[in-house]
Amino acid sequence: MQSQGIYTFGNNYVYDQLIALLNSIEVNVGQDIPVCVIPYDDNLDKIMPEIRSRANVTLYDSRESIQRWEEFFNEVWAAHPRAKDSKFSRTFWYKGHTLRKMVAFDGPFEKFVFYDTDSLAMKPLDSIFEKLDQYDFVFDDWEPAKPAPVAALNISLIEQTGIYTEAEIRPKLHCSSFFASKRGFFDAAELAQLKQMLVEQREVEWINGKAWWDEASLFTYLTLRSERPIFNFTLSPNGNERTGNCADADPFVNINNVLYNEDGLKPIHRLHYMNYSSADFARLSQGEDADIRYKDIFLHYRFLKQPELRPKQLKPPSLYAKANRLWQKAVRKVKRLMAD
Repeated sequence: MQSQGIYTFGNNYVYDQLIALLNSIEVNVGQDIPVCVIPYDDNLDKIMPEIRSRANVTLYDSRESIQRWEEFFNEVWAAHPRAKDSKFSRTFWYKGHTLRKMVAFDGPFEKFVFYDTDSLAMKPLDSIFEKLDQYDFVFDDWEPAKPAPVAALNISLIEQTGIYTEAEIRPKLHCSSFFASKRGFFDAAELAQLKQMLVEQREVEWINGKAWWDEASLFTYLTLRSERPIFNFTLSPNGNERTGNCADADPFVNINNVLYNEDGLKPIHRLHYMNYSSADFARLSQGEDADIRYKDIFLHYRFLKQPELRPKQLKPPSLYAKANRLWQKAVRKVKRLMAD
């Protein structure tokens, strides 16, 4: 067992992003901090040489843990009213493996931080690990401020139970793209109790049917119902701890390839490239001028150890490439509709 470490996802599809994240962790967090890559699926042959080449990086290999969480997710999903709606019964999220990140609670690190692979680490994690001395979950996102219709949980429905008020629920809303916690939470007994409440007591309906079903919504339910203390940096009384993190929304200042919040030059924990596809980063890494904000800093970390391979010039996609991508997108949409 190791005292501290980092988890992230990995498969062939996120090859370029995984390299960039690992490099950013090495530079901005620490060269020796252990990193464990959770396999999103079995398509790993491309990333395995990269994992083996780094002394501090390993692949998560407990199939029992992965299966335990996937079975839990599938059973809970099947009980949700939305699962009976043909429009959603075969959604990407249901067929995906995003809940595998929860295996971090079974893994080798006593305290850990999880980064989604579409991120770059921007600062050391000392302050986060210190928070874990007082709190059991630490987040850094703006989910508590989301409007009720798109919040992870159905706030009005939960209030009707008399168990929690909106004032108690809101500070506990969070995403799952970046979080810190401790090993051993949600063991088999606790997960069985939570599943009983979700399925038999119909608390699965607390998960907002109007929000997109994903592991973050279920994770929010789990942290709420476990009633363990939560800290979110965006709710901190210390204004220096409240920053942005989203590449497609927040303004940052680049100082020596480290980003800072534009307002006050406050250091940020990570840059999150949410709403950009992995295909966009693959094309960017191959020299296409993909429409991605802060692309230069991504390229810096992606090719940090291979500067000779970094594209010398970015070229816009051809009209044919653009048309073909639109066509493929339309085909995929039709196939999904036919499958439903």
